[in-house]
Amino acid sequence: VQLEESGGGSVQSGGSLRLSCAASGHTYSSTYCMAWFRQAPGKAREGVAAIFSDGTTTYADSVKDRFTISQGNAWNTLYLQMQSLKPEDTAMYYCAADELCAPSSTVVVGDFGYWGRGTQVTVSS
Repeated sequence: VQLEESGGGSVQSGGSLRLSCAASGHTYSSTYCMAWFRQAPGKAREGVAAIFSDGTTTYADSVKDRFTISQGNAWNTLYLQMQSLKPEDTAMYYCAADELCAPSSTVVVGDFGYWGRGTQVTVSS
């Protein structure tokens, strides 16, 4: 599975961005899932949002009601619509996928075996 993120950039606080992740080489199944993670300098990588094959979505508390995860084109593209951005959202954002997932209320690094290289999001105050 190959994943490539795009759409990052620099915005002011309160602004919006939409990240995209192009996926290839995967085999969609009833246990497939994709997710977004982020990692700020000096901090651990953290789960932002995930979407499962049954349509279930999960969000970190810090982004609920501001970010929306979705997939398109038969799971060939993953999106993250980010609104009301805050300086603390500044991080490298990574797309992830796995072929053996179960819906979960948490987004955990260890649950995903495929990763993109990331796209930088910078939010200025």
